[in-house]
Amino acid sequence: MRMHLKIGLLMLLVSIISGLSWSALLSAELVENEFWTAAKNGDVERVGKLLDQGVDVNAPSRYGATALSYACQRGHLEVVRVLLEAGANPQVQDSFYQATPLTWAIGDGHVQIALLLIQHGATGTGDTLRSAVSSGFLKIVRALLEVGDVDQETILSCRDSARDRNQVAIVKLLEKSLDAANDIRVQVPLEILQSLAGTYCSEQGVEYTVDVRKDTLRIASLYGAPVRLRATGPFQYKLFHTTYSFKSSDGQITHLERRTESGSVVFHRSQAEPDPAPAAPKNPRPAASAHIIQDDLAASSSHWPQFRGTGARGIADQQGAPAQWDAVAGTGICWKTPIPGLALSCPIVWEDRVFLTTAVNEQGNAALRTGLYGDVASVDEDSLHAWRVLCLDLRTGEIEWDRTAHEGVPRQKRHSKASHANSTPATDGEHLVALFGSEGLYCYDLQGQLLWKKDLGSLDSGWFYDREYQWGFASSPVIFEKTVIVQCDIQDQSFIAAFDIETGTELWRTDRDEIPTWSTPCIWNRDRGPLVITNGSHFARAYNAHTGEEVWRLSGHSEIAVPTPLVAYNFAYVTSGYRHIKPIYAIHGSARGDISLADNATNNEHIAWSHDQGGPYLPCAIVYRGYLYTCKNSGILSCYDALTGERVYQQRLRRSGARSFTASPVAADDKLFFTSEQGKVLVLQAGPDFKLLHVNPVDESCLATPAIARGLFLLRGEQHLYAFGKPDRNTSSD
Repeated sequence: MRMHLKIGLLMLLVSIISGLSWSALLSAELVENEFWTAAKNGDVERVGKLLDQGVDVNAPSRYGATALSYACQRGHLEVVRVLLEAGANPQVQDSFYQATPLTWAIGDGHVQIALLLIQHGATGTGDTLRSAVSSGFLKIVRALLEVGDVDQETILSCRDSARDRNQVAIVKLLEKSLDAANDIRVQVPLEILQSLAGTYCSEQGVEYTVDVRKDTLRIASLYGAPVRLRATGPFQYKLFHTTYSFKSSDGQITHLERRTESGSVVFHRSQAEPDPAPAAPKNPRPAASAHIIQDDLAASSSHWPQFRGTGARGIADQQGAPAQWDAVAGTGICWKTPIPGLALSCPIVWEDRVFLTTAVNEQGNAALRTGLYGDVASVDEDSLHAWRVLCLDLRTGEIEWDRTAHEGVPRQKRHSKASHANSTPATDGEHLVALFGSEGLYCYDLQGQLLWKKDLGSLDSGWFYDREYQWGFASSPVIFEKTVIVQCDIQDQSFIAAFDIETGTELWRTDRDEIPTWSTPCIWNRDRGPLVITNGSHFARAYNAHTGEEVWRLSGHSEIAVPTPLVAYNFAYVTSGYRHIKPIYAIHGSARGDISLADNATNNEHIAWSHDQGGPYLPCAIVYRGYLYTCKNSGILSCYDALTGERVYQQRLRRSGARSFTASPVAADDKLFFTSEQGKVLVLQAGPDFKLLHVNPVDESCLATPAIARGLFLLRGEQHLYAFGKPDRNTSSD
């Protein structure tokens, strides 16, 4: 809070020195926001009026995008025309995606806008030509070839791509621009091509699949279709300006080297998918110490009271968790209960009750869109919804009570892989707290009696680059002593706040200079005073849990922060996995002040160890038996020594139908459980060696993190809540 005050005073001083009033600066910012919004919405009249009033046509957003960028991405031809005539720069490039207006226009299929941009001087790049070819835009390809200085290597790769798509007219255009001397074809024997096929993975978790089709080598990333590689030798290939070289040892291909102008990256060849059976140890290491095992056990409980259980650790030792089941065959199921609506909130458990939330659309539910994709679009549902809180019997799955917290039209939109009830409830055994984002914060007793509710305002969570794309709120509440703590990182006026759990009275609130995040806070109950640890795009932070005063902050994070921090072995672990940095930090309990790392440093007096790559995007990390595990959306699993940061192994979880991961892992009795979106739960042996024990199928998609308590493994599917195992009637309450 003091830091924000200092920044505000400094900005005020600067404005006075420059002869501008604070209100004038604020007014200019509001006008620019209105200008960008008008361009996004295609409001030609408003755009024209604001230009007449003197707004800067090239006013950049925080990320360097302009009104022209937004209008091109949205496909508003007349707005684009007005902006270009007013002097908008057609070559402007944003600072985050390095995209130009032409990039957005072609990528979103706005042909007339792309042609108009080219007429006004947009020259394009190899990437824009590639995008135009892949979309089959003949007119754009012709225009780019006529005005752009496109190099021969790009034309060659685009020609091969067009051939694969049988785009005859585009192939002819490209070949006219080719110098015959550059079109050298190397024939590689089929047996050599076949020896190169396989899966290759980098240390950062980037994965390529190489295969052979029609006597040519193809390469595909997890997010893209296979594309042809052009042979320049038996073991060397090109795609645009990237060179792929296959390396061997003892006659076997071992790795792939990708070389670009910025450097090279090595991708090691993955082994064939192993059978789900323990393998011989490859990394002999001492067994987990008594201290580590005790730390893990302290995070276990017969209750599972919040997102990821006690302390957000995701651990349930000595609870009799099952390791094997088959929901498709009907084996190992204790019960299966239909749950109305659509929600990604996770089940929680207190004694013999299960609690969860949902949002029910009166017009029926749209299916969640699973898989690996980068679509930023919102799902616009303007129909009536009911936000509900449910209580089920842990032993039978019967619904004991069902309360409607709120009814209305959603105040915010959601992403296609999200819901209007993403936040997991929390309980202390007397109170049940449910957070529904813009629809409010609600507190019940365990019999379903509403005790209090709070309107937290419009919690607009969405794409940092363009706030018109809303994705839905997802941070879950946590209970500490007699307070409820919520982290609300949104487009404007982000904050973290604590409320009295008995009355709902706000006890403290601290502003946060943050863009939207989807992380849940974590409590660190240190001897020197409890902390609230938060993730963030700008800073990870720690706050005094009693006052909300900031204790430390750490820069160096992804632009989108999702994973929840966790505390283990006297460290706070903070991770994130979007662009451009994907860090993992292990932070000492004595940290205070600005604990950010110096350039190129991996540790300091506050940070025991760190990596700038390797952090997960959606699934949270888990620390168990002395190791930290991260799972990428794509199923790349990495294991680190939790005390030193040394990477122990990296393996693929994409097997047996498991292709993508959103749910966070959980652990119990020396086993790790990873739930794929496709409804496959992979069970691994915890420790320094990758040992796949079981693949347990569930017959519907699963994006919510499981809960483990009293002999049962609780898993929320898209339509049902499952309980696998046998309820333990002898487990004592904590």
